[in-house]
Amino acid sequence: MTQTIAASTPRPKTGGRMKTRGKLIDFAIDVFLFCFSILMILPLVFLVSNAFKTPEEIVAWPPRIIPSDPTLENFRSVLADTPLPLWIFNSVAFSTLSMVAIVMTSAIAGYVLAKFPFRSLNIIFILILATAIVPFEVYMIPLYFQAQALGVLNSLWGLLLGYLVMSFGIFLIRQNVMHSIPDELLEAARIDGAGEFWIFWRIVLPLLRGALGALAVLAFFQAWTSFAWPMIVTTTRNSYTIEVGLALFQTGFTVDLGRLSAASAAVLVPSITLFVILRRNFVQGVASTGMKE
Repeated sequence: MTQTIAASTPRPKTGGRMKTRGKLIDFAIDVFLFCFSILMILPLVFLVSNAFKTPEEIVAWPPRIIPSDPTLENFRSVLADTPLPLWIFNSVAFSTLSMVAIVMTSAIAGYVLAKFPFRSLNIIFILILATAIVPFEVYMIPLYFQAQALGVLNSLWGLLLGYLVMSFGIFLIRQNVMHSIPDELLEAARIDGAGEFWIFWRIVLPLLRGALGALAVLAFFQAWTSFAWPMIVTTTRNSYTIEVGLALFQTGFTVDLGRLSAASAAVLVPSITLFVILRRNFVQGVASTGMKE
C-alpha cells in the first residue's frame, strides 16, 4: 500500500509541467499573433502618416511614423484638383446598391435552394457554383458589349450590371439555412396557414440576420474595391469610382505619393465605419456557417 502511494506521487508534477508548457505555448502564439497584427496594420499607419507629410519627408530615410512638420497641403491639393467627394459618392452608391442587390438575391435563392426539394434545383445550384470557378475577366468583355447595347455606360446602372449576384453569397445563405433553420419550424408555420412570403419575411430573414450581415460586408467591399469593371464601363472623369480615381495619381513614370496617400486615407473612413458597425454580424455570420451536422 505504501509503495503504491509512493509510486503515484510524481503525477502532480507531470500535470504541473504540462500546464506550464501549455501556458508557454499559448503565450508564444499570442506574441506571434500580436507581431503579425502589427505588421499588417503598419502599412495603413504609414499611409495615414504620409498623407500629412511633405514630399521631402515622404522619401526621407529612415521613414518616420509621426511627421516632423504635419501639413494639410496634400488634402487641399486633392480636393482642389480632383472631384474626390464625387468619386467617393459614386463608390458609396455603387457599393450600397450592389450590397442590397446581392443580399436580396442571395437570401431568396439560398432559401429556395435549401428548403424546396426539387431535383432541378440541385442542378441549378451546381451551375451557380460552377460560375464561381470562371474568372470575371472571361465574361467581362461580353458584359461590356451588353452594357453598351443597353446604353448604361458611364452610369451607376452600368456599374451595377456586373455586381448584382454573388455565387458565394448564394452558397453562404444556402448552407446557413440548411443548418440553422429546421424544417419543422417552417412546416408548423404552413400548418397555421402562413404563406411562403410571410414565412420568408417573418421567420427566415430574422434567423439569417448574422449571415446576411456577413454577406453585406463582403458584398460591399467587393464592389468598393473593384477596379477592372469600373475602369472599363466608365470613361468620363465624373463617373469614376474611387478605385479608378486613385489610379490617376500614378503616371507612367511617377507616383504622387503625398496626394495618393491623402486620397487613400480619406477613402478608409467609409469602409472602416461600415466594418465597425457590422463587425459583430460579420463574425457571427461567418462562424454560424460552419459545416456542422
